[in-house]
Amino acid sequence: MSGILVHEWLSRRGGSENVFDVLGGVFPDAERWCLWNDSEGRFAGVEETVLARTPLRGRKAASLPLMPLAWRMLPSRDADWVLCSSHLFAHHARFRGPAGDAPKLVYTHTPARYIWTPELDGRGQGFAARAASSLLKPLDRRRATEPTAIAANSKFIAERVAWAWEREATVIHPPIDVARFADAQPTDETDAAVAGLPPEYLLGVSRFVPYKRLELVIEAGAVSGLPVVLAGGGADEGRLRAYAEERGHPVTFVRDPSSTLLAALYRNALALVFPAVEDFGIMPVEAMATGTPVVGNAFGGVSESVVDGVSGALVHDWSGTELADAVERAIASSREACVQRAFEFDRPVFEARIADWVAGETA
Repeated sequence: MSGILVHEWLSRRGGSENVFDVLGGVFPDAERWCLWNDSEGRFAGVEETVLARTPLRGRKAASLPLMPLAWRMLPSRDADWVLCSSHLFAHHARFRGPAGDAPKLVYTHTPARYIWTPELDGRGQGFAARAASSLLKPLDRRRATEPTAIAANSKFIAERVAWAWEREATVIHPPIDVARFADAQPTDETDAAVAGLPPEYLLGVSRFVPYKRLELVIEAGAVSGLPVVLAGGGADEGRLRAYAEERGHPVTFVRDPSSTLLAALYRNALALVFPAVEDFGIMPVEAMATGTPVVGNAFGGVSESVVDGVSGALVHDWSGTELADAVERAIASSREACVQRAFEFDRPVFEARIADWVAGETA
């Protein structure tokens, strides 16, 4: 059976891009489409929508109101199924020709946070975004009735699909290259970098943006008396440095670590502290793959991968005694149990589940 894979825009890096990459391996003969391809060569041979040939190419915010239209202007294609990897409007995709009548399946990372849950993403809180949201919600919900079936990357997102789109969704957790982190070997570079860090530390990893709540990693270090390492980069670094200084707590910043260094940072940390409310949360599984437990948010997708008291601890109140107890409980977790839990989300698990799901829904 021939198929078509659809994605939003393509960048060099990103969790949804990783999923699209794996989908291309599961369905190697499928044609691939995206809004525009700015992946710097990572994804070759991917067709682009009309937006790619306009000055709006790459301008996500400016082109957002036109994305639903672009997805309806796809050419005639012959395919037995269409699988959309969607975190914004890719599930609106409709081809002309035989593919227009083929079953459309959607793997959703989330219904568009900009319009459905702006409280979780500051990019949806501006005046223009709120105005667009009121217009786009009815359209988004109506077009979400078109798919034959929907899969969500977590139970958390399946619940969001239920109230936003009024659809049921099968839960298929995203693919994570667990073996790569579990088997990562130290290098001279990583040894030198880790040697400059405190011998014991709590780790926070993500882009430095406010909604990642990295100040709570600093808070976790302060209440537990442990130094903190923050790895990543972004415009919020200045605020985080000021917070650490105000709190009087030692924080080491590691800018934009390579994947090899990231694995070493995970492995040498007492625990990864992950306070963000994520749709699923890939980094906690990566940390567990190296044997490192996770202090994670009890709300959101992380609560589906971290088992409280087994591979880490889940937190409701990110302050005081509860936070300190969570850090202590996580550090006491078995490193072997962490690795075992991580392999439940390994890439081959996703590959088998998504292949079975597509086959079952298109039979």
